[in-house]
Amino acid sequence: MEKIVSTVISGLLMGGIYALISMGLSIQYGVARVLNIAHGEFIMFGAFITWTLFSSFGINPLISLIIVGPIMFIIGFLLYRTLFTSLRISSVTPAAFEGNSMLAAFGLLFIIQNIALSIWTGAMKGYSFLRVGLNIGGAVFEENRLVALGFAVVIGLAFYLFLARTRMGKAIRSAAQDTTTAGLMGVNINLVLALCFGLGALMAGFAGVLISMCNPINATMGLDYTVIAIVVVVLGGLGSIPGSFIGGFILGIIGSFVTSYKDPLLATAAYYVIFMILLLVRPKGILGR
Repeated sequence: MEKIVSTVISGLLMGGIYALISMGLSIQYGVARVLNIAHGEFIMFGAFITWTLFSSFGINPLISLIIVGPIMFIIGFLLYRTLFTSLRISSVTPAAFEGNSMLAAFGLLFIIQNIALSIWTGAMKGYSFLRVGLNIGGAVFEENRLVALGFAVVIGLAFYLFLARTRMGKAIRSAAQDTTTAGLMGVNINLVLALCFGLGALMAGFAGVLISMCNPINATMGLDYTVIAIVVVVLGGLGSIPGSFIGGFILGIIGSFVTSYKDPLLATAAYYVIFMILLLVRPKGILGR
């Protein structure tokens, strides 16, 4: 029982970050219709900016959240207003835009990854922050992981409330349902879509900060997190922010059990198996419609 409790808590600790990662991809694809294959590279970039700020200037990683977040938002916003808006205008159909934007995101993946390799090299990086053990139910967990979980939950809930309670959130939700009708109702579609892509990059940046607090990082880590984000988005339901939040915790717990009772290297394989089963059994996900 003690091992089960420990495994569940470990899963929740990682699941909080998975939820944050997938919420960003969910809004990018659910509203802006961009399957951002480079999503993990934004996470990686945010993690390395945090590492640089800490190792070179001694800036607390939690303070880095208010530095990295806006930087990643601006990058994402400008990318959509330039690259993806041009593709959307030139694409004959929405389906063609989705295909073209995914190919463009592949290009971004390699561009961002090679920029990171040229700046930080391919070596593993890391720093020590709140690595003090805390006993919970007989199991010891590092404080940095507990802090990361707390911030992930707070950021995720704040993001959901923004979408559910604000006027801009209402505009985003209307654009997700029907961009044409939303535009006729006075919604600035170009601004909203760019805002959604920027918010997705913002969430990826936040996740990168929290990941750097807990795990070593390197310039090629992005694709693994992109795969996790895609699986969680499908698990929770395409375009469903609450679904992504719940799905992140579910996948975190599943990964924790696989790691604890089997080979840790099988965790990624388990994610792919879950992904394929979902596509066959319930492609709309937990809260998808």
